[in-house]
Amino acid sequence: MRVYLPSTLADLARVLSDREVGPAPLTAYAVTPELQEWYSAGDIEEFEYAAMTSAARASLRLLAGDPDAEPRRVVLAAEVPDAVVRAVRDEDEPARVEITAVVPWKKIASGHVDDTAAEADVRAAALAVPAADAGDDDAAFTVDGAEGHELLWYATQELSDLL
Repeated sequence: MRVYLPSTLADLARVLSDREVGPAPLTAYAVTPELQEWYSAGDIEEFEYAAMTSAARASLRLLAGDPDAEPRRVVLAAEVPDAVVRAVRDEDEPARVEITAVVPWKKIASGHVDDTAAEADVRAAALAVPAADAGDDDAAFTVDGAEGHELLWYATQELSDLL
């Protein structure tokens, strides 16, 4: 199953050093039946994009918890066995799943990272995401500003160049 793991550049450095994403359990995002029902109309590419967008928002939450982190969202796409993916029932995050095992580096398919031009919007969004999650419309608008930036695709062999 394809899953999207929220991360930061500091976490990516650890992943590259350890050659795995862990420890388990890990929060990830995937095309779940709940996501497909919530989205109602779409194809697999649209569902995958929605799952990755959810992971990018989770990356903002990680950045909110580390104000010294470089303000760039990071999402790692990985292929994991279905057996290590556990459903999480969350009406607010229908793509959310839990990974019950570490994800070896060889299972990482690609990385998706903000361009440096997005840093100001990502920094503002990271500060605003807790209020946005609590229902503040102005904060949600700020978060949407970061989500207006598309994440850039990187092959796994290119990820070390970002550090």
